[in-house]
Amino acid sequence: MIFPKKLKKGDTIGLVCTGSPVKRADVETCVKTLKDMGYKVKAADNLCSDYGGYMAGSGLQRACQLNRMFEDGDINAVFCLRGGYGSSRIMKHIDYDAVRDNPKIFVGYSDVTDLHIAFNQECGLITFHGPMVCSNMIRNFDRESKESLFKTINAGGNIEFKNPKGCDVKILKEGMGKGPLTGGNLSILSASIGTHYEIDTKGKILFIEETNEPIGKIEKWAWHLKDAGKFEDCTGVLLGQFTNVFNREMPDFDEIMCFSDILGEFDIPVLYNIQSGHGRPMMTLPLGALCVVNSSLKSINFQIASSQNYAEVL
Repeated sequence: MIFPKKLKKGDTIGLVCTGSPVKRADVETCVKTLKDMGYKVKAADNLCSDYGGYMAGSGLQRACQLNRMFEDGDINAVFCLRGGYGSSRIMKHIDYDAVRDNPKIFVGYSDVTDLHIAFNQECGLITFHGPMVCSNMIRNFDRESKESLFKTINAGGNIEFKNPKGCDVKILKEGMGKGPLTGGNLSILSASIGTHYEIDTKGKILFIEETNEPIGKIEKWAWHLKDAGKFEDCTGVLLGQFTNVFNREMPDFDEIMCFSDILGEFDIPVLYNIQSGHGRPMMTLPLGALCVVNSSLKSINFQIASSQNYAEVL
């Protein structure tokens, strides 16, 4: 796996919308926000496009903009503005050779999950499940989320994942597990099955998060993963933020009870309340990096061969 080069002040960040668009005024605010942090910015041409009422251009148009960001030698990192819907349409149009030959920082979450899977599995690139510019940075970009992002994308050696202060990691199943981290948004993980970028969990730690869905859908998608052998193959599970997930019929039966039923038969560690997903603060995870989970210590550590002091980019 390739850990991309670090991001320095004065470097250029490319901005993309791989799913849904953003408002023009928000694009301007996004650019200003990153420039105020000390970075140069190149924005894709489709950020405000409207295709079908919820996508930032056709699948081909969005893929071409993303391809150009990786092909552009002046761009050091690619940040997604938001997730939304429709990234599955771009997957067949991505130039994976261009991504593989031009490894660089790639940050996003939610609908971006399928890109993380493909870049990890097909390109050998470590990517980052972290804050998006429009969704998280232009309004109330809290210090803990910011520190976690820059600490992780500029990692040197080992990283110990830390929840925000006062928010404990919790144990659903005891044990120790080790393997590359994979995963992301539950609905996208489920939808990947049967595609060329189907998630491979064999020997890996699987991270899962979701937002604004009824428990019935959580149940359906999680059981789909189970029936496809994805929990049987993995070496551990990390449950992230399940923001605004609801069960109107029986509120006491939540996502943790659901996963307790689904994962009960597997002899793997399962930790939950990992603060990464659609909530705030939103901590960054390096997808594809070697992850070591120890339930007795409630610890999540990443082993990365790289070095740079992240404090200089804050």
